Amino acid sequence: MEKIVNKVAQSGLVTLDLETLYPKGERSGIDIAGQLWQGMALREKDFREWMKTNDWEKYRDHYVAIHCSAEAIIPQWSFMLLASTLQNIARRVVYGDLKKLEEVLFFDILSKMDVEIYREQRVIVKGCGQLPIPDSAYVELISRLQPVARSIMFGEPCSTVPVYKATKR
Repeated sequence: MEKIVNKVAQSGLVTLDLETLYPKGERSGIDIAGQLWQGMALREKDFREWMKTNDWEKYRDHYVAIHCSAEAIIPQWSFMLLASTLQNIARRVVYGDLKKLEEVLFFDILSKMDVEIYREQRVIVKGCGQLPIPDSAYVELISRLQPVARSIMFGEPCSTVPVYKATKR
Protein backbone atom coordinates (compact mmCIF):
# COMPACT_ATOMS: atom_id res chain seq x y z
CA MET A 1 0.00 0.00 0.00
CA GLU A 2 1.32 3.43 -0.95
CA LYS A 3 1.98 5.92 1.84
CA ILE A 4 -0.25 9.02 1.77
CA VAL A 5 1.82 12.21 1.73
CA ASN A 6 0.41 15.55 2.82
CA LYS A 7 1.92 17.78 0.14
CA VAL A 8 0.26 20.89 1.56
CA ALA A 9 1.99 20.38 4.91
CA GLN A 10 5.32 19.89 3.14
CA SER A 11 4.90 22.93 0.88
CA GLY A 12 6.12 25.46 3.41
CA LEU A 13 2.94 27.48 3.11
CA VAL A 14 1.82 29.43 6.17
CA THR A 15 -1.92 29.93 6.60
CA LEU A 16 -3.21 33.11 8.20
CA ASP A 17 -6.88 33.04 9.23
CA LEU A 18 -8.31 36.41 10.23
CA GLU A 19 -11.11 34.62 12.08
CA THR A 20 -8.55 33.56 14.70
CA LEU A 21 -8.00 37.28 15.40
CA TYR A 22 -11.71 38.11 15.62
CA PRO A 23 -12.35 39.86 18.95
CA LYS A 24 -14.96 37.99 20.97
CA GLY A 25 -17.64 40.03 22.68
CA GLU A 26 -21.02 41.62 22.21
CA ARG A 27 -21.45 44.35 19.62
CA SER A 28 -23.99 47.11 20.20
CA GLY A 29 -25.05 50.17 18.31
CA ILE A 30 -26.46 53.33 19.83
CA ASP A 31 -28.43 55.53 17.44
CA ILE A 32 -29.21 58.93 18.95
CA ALA A 33 -31.88 59.70 16.31
CA GLY A 34 -34.53 59.01 18.93
CA GLN A 35 -33.20 61.86 21.03
CA LEU A 36 -33.73 64.54 18.39
CA TRP A 37 -36.09 67.43 19.02
CA GLN A 38 -38.76 67.33 16.30
CA GLY A 39 -36.48 64.93 14.39
CA MET A 40 -34.26 67.85 13.40
CA ALA A 41 -31.83 68.84 16.11
CA LEU A 42 -30.35 67.71 19.37
CA ARG A 43 -31.12 69.89 22.38
CA GLU A 44 -28.51 69.84 25.12
CA LYS A 45 -30.91 69.86 28.07
CA ASP A 46 -32.99 66.96 26.74
CA PHE A 47 -29.90 65.00 25.69
CA ARG A 48 -28.27 65.38 29.09
CA GLU A 49 -31.48 64.23 30.78
CA TRP A 50 -31.51 61.13 28.54
CA MET A 51 -27.86 60.54 29.41
CA LYS A 52 -28.68 60.65 33.14
CA THR A 53 -31.69 58.33 32.97
CA ASN A 54 -30.40 55.71 30.51
CA ASP A 55 -29.08 52.40 31.88
CA TRP A 56 -25.53 52.37 30.49
CA GLU A 57 -24.59 49.19 32.37
CA LYS A 58 -26.31 47.16 29.64
CA TYR A 59 -23.26 48.01 27.51
CA ARG A 60 -20.78 46.61 30.05
CA ASP A 61 -17.88 44.96 28.16
CA HIS A 62 -19.56 45.51 24.78
CA TYR A 63 -17.96 46.92 21.66
CA VAL A 64 -20.16 49.95 20.96
CA ALA A 65 -20.80 51.97 17.80
CA ILE A 66 -22.43 55.37 18.28
CA HIS A 67 -24.11 57.29 15.47
CA CYS A 68 -27.19 59.16 14.30
CA SER A 69 -29.16 57.64 11.45
CA ALA A 70 -31.16 60.82 10.81
CA GLU A 71 -29.95 63.82 8.88
CA ALA A 72 -30.06 66.40 11.60
CA ILE A 73 -28.10 69.09 13.38
CA ILE A 74 -25.91 67.15 15.80
CA PRO A 75 -23.32 69.05 17.83
CA GLN A 76 -19.94 67.31 18.04
CA TRP A 77 -19.97 67.40 21.83
CA SER A 78 -22.94 64.99 21.89
CA PHE A 79 -20.88 62.07 20.59
CA MET A 80 -18.03 63.08 22.90
CA LEU A 81 -20.40 63.09 25.89
CA LEU A 82 -21.77 59.68 24.95
CA ALA A 83 -18.27 58.23 24.44
CA SER A 84 -17.16 59.71 27.76
CA THR A 85 -20.09 58.07 29.56
CA LEU A 86 -19.27 54.68 28.02
CA GLN A 87 -15.50 54.99 28.48
CA ASN A 88 -15.24 52.90 31.65
CA ILE A 89 -18.13 50.61 30.75
CA ALA A 90 -17.65 49.46 27.16
CA ARG A 91 -14.58 47.62 25.82
CA ARG A 92 -14.34 50.01 22.89
CA VAL A 93 -16.45 52.90 21.59
CA VAL A 94 -16.30 54.12 18.00
CA TYR A 95 -18.17 56.68 15.97
CA GLY A 96 -20.11 55.01 13.16
CA ASP A 97 -22.34 52.03 12.53
CA LEU A 98 -21.67 48.38 13.36
CA LYS A 99 -19.80 47.90 10.07
CA LYS A 100 -17.46 50.74 10.99
CA LEU A 101 -17.02 49.17 14.43
CA GLU A 102 -15.75 45.93 12.86
CA GLU A 103 -13.37 47.88 10.64
CA VAL A 104 -11.91 49.78 13.59
CA LEU A 105 -11.55 46.63 15.70
CA PHE A 106 -9.61 44.89 12.94
CA PHE A 107 -7.47 47.93 12.25
CA ASP A 108 -6.55 47.98 15.96
CA ILE A 109 -5.67 44.27 15.89
CA LEU A 110 -3.68 44.40 12.66
CA SER A 111 -1.76 47.50 13.70
CA LYS A 112 -0.38 45.51 16.67
CA MET A 113 0.27 42.31 14.71
CA ASP A 114 3.86 41.10 14.56
CA VAL A 115 4.37 40.65 10.83
CA GLU A 116 8.01 39.60 11.24
CA ILE A 117 6.89 36.00 11.74
CA TYR A 118 5.84 36.10 8.06
CA ARG A 119 9.19 37.38 6.77
CA GLU A 120 10.14 35.52 3.57
CA GLN A 121 7.17 33.19 4.04
CA ARG A 122 4.66 32.01 1.47
CA VAL A 123 1.40 33.10 3.12
CA ILE A 124 -2.12 31.96 2.38
CA VAL A 125 -4.78 34.30 3.73
CA LYS A 126 -7.75 32.09 4.47
CA GLY A 127 -11.13 33.25 3.24
CA CYS A 128 -14.76 32.14 3.28
CA GLY A 129 -15.23 31.80 7.02
CA GLN A 130 -18.17 32.01 9.36
CA LEU A 131 -17.45 35.41 10.94
CA PRO A 132 -18.02 38.86 9.41
CA ILE A 133 -14.49 39.93 8.53
CA PRO A 134 -14.63 43.37 6.85
CA ASP A 135 -13.05 43.78 3.41
CA SER A 136 -10.98 46.61 4.83
CA ALA A 137 -9.24 44.08 7.12
CA TYR A 138 -7.93 42.18 4.10
CA VAL A 139 -6.69 45.42 2.53
CA GLU A 140 -4.93 46.42 5.77
CA LEU A 141 -3.45 42.94 6.09
CA ILE A 142 -1.91 43.17 2.61
CA SER A 143 -0.38 46.55 3.36
CA ARG A 144 1.28 45.07 6.43
CA LEU A 145 2.30 41.68 4.98
CA GLN A 146 3.53 42.65 1.52
CA PRO A 147 6.76 44.34 2.69
CA VAL A 148 7.87 41.14 4.47
CA ALA A 149 6.26 38.12 2.77
CA ARG A 150 7.75 36.20 -0.15
CA SER A 151 4.28 35.63 -1.57
CA ILE A 152 0.67 36.13 -0.56
CA MET A 153 -2.24 34.05 -1.76
CA PHE A 154 -5.93 34.03 -0.90
CA GLY A 155 -8.16 31.02 -0.36
CA GLU A 156 -7.48 27.46 0.78
CA PRO A 157 -4.22 25.54 0.25
CA CYS A 158 -5.89 23.36 -2.40
CA SER A 159 -7.25 26.35 -4.34
CA THR A 160 -5.55 29.73 -3.99
CA VAL A 161 -5.59 32.99 -5.88
CA PRO A 162 -2.16 34.63 -6.16
CA VAL A 163 -2.23 38.16 -4.76
CA TYR A 164 1.43 39.13 -4.51
CA LYS A 165 4.82 37.67 -5.31
CA ALA A 166 8.05 39.44 -4.34
CA THR A 167 10.66 40.02 -6.94
CA LYS A 168 13.96 38.26 -6.35
CA ARG A 169 15.65 39.94 -3.41
